[in-house]
Amino acid sequence: MSLFLKALFQFFLPPQCYCCETFLPEGQEGICTDCLSAIHWIEPPFCSRCGIPFLSREEKSHLCGACSKEEKYFTMGRALGCYEGPLRKAVHRWKYEGKTHLSPLFGEWMAERFFHYWETNLFDLLIPVPLHPGRLRERGFNQALLLARELSRRTGLPYRKRVLEKKKPTLPQASLSGRERETGVRGAFHLEELEEIRDKVILLIDDVYTTGTTVNECSKVLMAGGAKRVDVFTLAHTLMNP
Repeated sequence: MSLFLKALFQFFLPPQCYCCETFLPEGQEGICTDCLSAIHWIEPPFCSRCGIPFLSREEKSHLCGACSKEEKYFTMGRALGCYEGPLRKAVHRWKYEGKTHLSPLFGEWMAERFFHYWETNLFDLLIPVPLHPGRLRERGFNQALLLARELSRRTGLPYRKRVLEKKKPTLPQASLSGRERETGVRGAFHLEELEEIRDKVILLIDDVYTTGTTVNECSKVLMAGGAKRVDVFTLAHTLMNP
């Protein structure tokens, strides 16, 4: 009964901001103006490979230290905003509290930025970074797949959710050293449908670019399977270098 009353109470209340939970004006949904203005949207200068923003606004875009030292199997990675403040809060609510109704909003943002970086006819497929089956059962959804679906709907690009599979569970990348990250993801991903990607240009979709190790390993597997090119597109990018 308490859950029913809570749901009934919320039904009659105005919508709340997904970040700060303040009530929104009538007719407005999503994120309030104050939280939107506090999001650090990524603009140049940034790393020309992985897209991490540079602190100095006087620099020009170039390779960051990590990308100049480590082999990357994707051609270009881009993200909407920095993984901090209101954007981090919204992603956490979406990902860890099951607020999947945020997916269309995130998809709309990604579609707008997509056309800033790429032409639609560059890509043949959208492929989400997969979750291990155990993590998928625990969470109930793959957040990268939700983003790929939303982006597909807005760009007309097809997506495939079973081409790339995660066979080995891995620890959160941010908690590991560089060597541990590489060892942890090595062999974690497997191609199920080679014909789907052969000679294809692929846009790999994930929610957050943390260290880049996961998307790089996925890109490596896709390129080894015959993909012509892989780019990476994420909702957010951490400010730490791998």
